[in-house]
Amino acid sequence: METPSVISSIRQIYVIERETLGEAGRTASQPSLHVVAAAVFANPYAGQGAASEESLARLAEMSVEIGTVLTQKALQRFAGQARPRAYGKAALVGTNGESEHGAALIHPRLGLAMRTGLGAGPALIPGNAKVGAAGATIDLIFGGADDAWDYDAMDSIVLSVPGAPGPNEIVLFVGFGTTRVNARVRGASAEQVAKLVQDIQSRRT
Repeated sequence: METPSVISSIRQIYVIERETLGEAGRTASQPSLHVVAAAVFANPYAGQGAASEESLARLAEMSVEIGTVLTQKALQRFAGQARPRAYGKAALVGTNGESEHGAALIHPRLGLAMRTGLGAGPALIPGNAKVGAAGATIDLIFGGADDAWDYDAMDSIVLSVPGAPGPNEIVLFVGFGTTRVNARVRGASAEQVAKLVQDIQSRRT
């Protein structure tokens, strides 16, 4: 029997766009645009208890195919604008699934689709997954796409999909963004933090 297409399991696709024009009485100094594409699809392992290694590997494979579609849809919103410098990912698993289903979708391979579409990396893509009922919220965290220490790119957005995920469904979210509105916080560099961590660890020995 021919294996059904992963895309055929998708019930709905949403594209959520947030353009922030100002904050705290101050107009945005530069465009602050964040776009998240979401797919609601059937969880092939719902109701089967703890997932096997084979099941988790299959979900990781699915994430690349679905993630490619979502990446394309999200990045289309940036056409003619500044290239996104932030990205993030999240998964909401219906109540007949387990959080590891979401982890399998966002951690091992989804980044391949996102980095390929954006032409970015190797910065780690922030990811978040949880089990929730239909309409549950989840925070998608944005981090720098080219530099994990890009403080201006660090942001978040609260997401939910009306009526999803159903108990036997999953919602996968892929997000891209420019900068946090009026970002002006300056933090330590990667080198400074590495030195600090080394100093802290040396005190334990």
